[in-house]
Amino acid sequence: MYPPSFDYYAPTSLEEAIRLLDQHQGEAKVLAGGQSLIGMMKLRLAQPGALIDINRVPNLAYVREDGAFLRIGALTRINELHASDVVRARYGALFDASGEIADPTVRNWGTVGGNASHGDPGNDLPACLMALDAQYQVQGPKGSRAIPARQFYQDSFVTALQPNEVLTEVSVPKAGAGSGSAYSKMERKVGDFATAAVAVSLRLGADGAIAKAGIGLTNVGPTAIYAAAAADALAGKSGNAAEVERAAGLAADAARPIGDNRGPVDFKKDMVRVWTRRTVASAIARAKGGH
Repeated sequence: MYPPSFDYYAPTSLEEAIRLLDQHQGEAKVLAGGQSLIGMMKLRLAQPGALIDINRVPNLAYVREDGAFLRIGALTRINELHASDVVRARYGALFDASGEIADPTVRNWGTVGGNASHGDPGNDLPACLMALDAQYQVQGPKGSRAIPARQFYQDSFVTALQPNEVLTEVSVPKAGAGSGSAYSKMERKVGDFATAAVAVSLRLGADGAIAKAGIGLTNVGPTAIYAAAAADALAGKSGNAAEVERAAGLAADAARPIGDNRGPVDFKKDMVRVWTRRTVASAIARAKGGH
């Protein structure tokens, strides 16, 4: 199926892109990788009057540690994220998730900014970025602002991003000593959206206890979900089996799945419980220097 007709713009600066978005009064969409948006347009689920292709805007593709943050430009391709030595060494959840997204073609074209800002509850990066306590840097006619990933997702395909704003960068607090994170995904077949997936980030204190934790869930609700109670339940704990099981139960309680062709509600909640248990163990192992 072909998408409906639309106007196409290819700005060469961020300022021009924002001006075009502002001129089209919410009828335009930003095109980055296009792996999600074009599919939705072909199905007539999205019918923007204009596409603002930002691929010619310079300086929006990078992965680097800078001061207190890992900074990821919005136009960074998923495969570039996965290939980053820094990400592989210190941000396990992002490394895991970027290797699980769809197939090589999608990962070659799809962008971090597109995956994070699309608002699809099945996208893999948002749960990781919630667990890692990331901030989204956005630019609009009134300037720039930062939005916590945990506050960004409002409903399916509805985010805190205004129609005339562009996501420019994702910044993740720098992983220090004793930090570890992981992402585990259950899918029906390779490349599918998750039936359920869990991201865990944590930091171990000098005494070996979990000083801080974050847990995000994928595709078990209308948005990516931050399982705050489950994460808080791990703080100050040693991470023994009983403590992890309690956190896993709280993560399952936070899930709000619907029954569909990926399974009934109870099954998906059980998968959240199982994957939380396993992902916490992986994150602890990485925090202790494992892989």
